[in-house]
Amino acid sequence: MTSLTDILFSQVNLTLTILLILLIVYWLLTMISGIEFEYDMDIDVDVDADLDIDLSQGGAETDFHDISNSEINKEDVIGKRIQPLKWWQILLIYFNFIGLPFMFTFTCLIFLWWFSTVLATTLTGTYDNIFGFAIVIIGFPIALFLTKIFTTPFKNFFRNLNKDGDQKKDYIGRTGILLSSLSGDKMGNAEIHIDGDTLSIYVKSLDGAPIRYQEKILIIEESADKNYFFVQPYND
Repeated sequence: MTSLTDILFSQVNLTLTILLILLIVYWLLTMISGIEFEYDMDIDVDVDADLDIDLSQGGAETDFHDISNSEINKEDVIGKRIQPLKWWQILLIYFNFIGLPFMFTFTCLIFLWWFSTVLATTLTGTYDNIFGFAIVIIGFPIALFLTKIFTTPFKNFFRNLNKDGDQKKDYIGRTGILLSSLSGDKMGNAEIHIDGDTLSIYVKSLDGAPIRYQEKILIIEESADKNYFFVQPYND
């Protein structure tokens, strides 16, 4: 009788099994060990949506946790567009890779693809022959639709959390330090302190006026999509 290990690490299921193991290790490192990888970044995000983020000035830092939970919102991709969406952007939106943290959706996709493939190849006895590879290929679009169904209810949940997984705090009226210069519609980072915690948030200039790096700012209001805040210079 074939053991479960033989099925999971068969020539058909090996790639997805290893990928799933790597994702499990990834989540263990980020959620349990609390390991952060900090490095300087210069990000210019332009998903054909006129969304610019400049974190290079002043050596602004981001960490592995920020990247893993980064979320591009549907409103940013569609709402500010002039040109039509490309086909791959439509797919990303439809299957919830935009609107949810990317790594969350990606992990769900790999798990569902792995589970359906292992189940199908086990039931059909094709985990060690060429027909099993056909099941892997067919399983991918099925897993995509299952991922959309599974992840859709989580949209409201993640919308009410900040990037660190905590309930959103009240930012309006608080002061902070700008970590990158702002002007026009450019987005940057600011550092604020709430209840002993140091938090990094995305910000834009309220009226488009330039605000210098390391200048003290006052948070005025939250954006409509709840992903960044409008700020202005603050003088004590």
